[in-house]
Amino acid sequence: MITDNLESDEEIQDDLRGNLDLQARLLYGLIHARWIVTARGLAKMLEKYKRADFGRCPRVLCQSQPLLPVGLTDVPYEKSVKLYCGRCEDIYSPKSSRHGSIDGAYFGTSFPHLLFLVYPNLIPPKSGPAEFGLNPRASDLEGGRRRRIRDEQEAQSEGVGEAGSTAAVALKADRYRPRIFGFQVNEVAKLQRWQEAVRDKQIARLEELEANGAM
Repeated sequence: MITDNLESDEEIQDDLRGNLDLQARLLYGLIHARWIVTARGLAKMLEKYKRADFGRCPRVLCQSQPLLPVGLTDVPYEKSVKLYCGRCEDIYSPKSSRHGSIDGAYFGTSFPHLLFLVYPNLIPPKSGPAEFGLNPRASDLEGGRRRRIRDEQEAQSEGVGEAGSTAAVALKADRYRPRIFGFQVNEVAKLQRWQEAVRDKQIARLEELEANGAM
């Protein structure tokens, strides 16, 4: 079935057809995850990245940075695919429900970080203008601005009447950790340790302000 060498569909029994289709889809997805980390696969995905086929980061300070697909686990049927921003180093859920239903294992946990290792000139800066060749079109910027306004309005409407500790919310936030074949990226690991130390200080300051009734 994978190589399309079946002479006739009648060779497959009806009771096995559904299970066979499911297993073939799984095998194709896992092959795809291995192929995109090869030299040819990275080159093909690089073209899609430059065209921003996977979308752009919704954060204002990221200036519509193109996103890359990433899986949170290499084990199938556990997590759906997410979108990784190389500028803010955060992940987002796809806007399309059709794309959001794709298994994250079909892209794997290593792809975006391996792409930046192979093409280090594409590593986006943490501030300033976007890299040459990845600048968004005016229509993309306008569309992103409208989406941000809509998302902010929805968040405000959902948050009406809700009260909670800012520090408690910050403590519940999960931190995404870039990994290549299970190993955390060295430079990113050092940066994240520093960021987490700063975050802990900010949380302690928020807790102190809340205890004193300043918030």
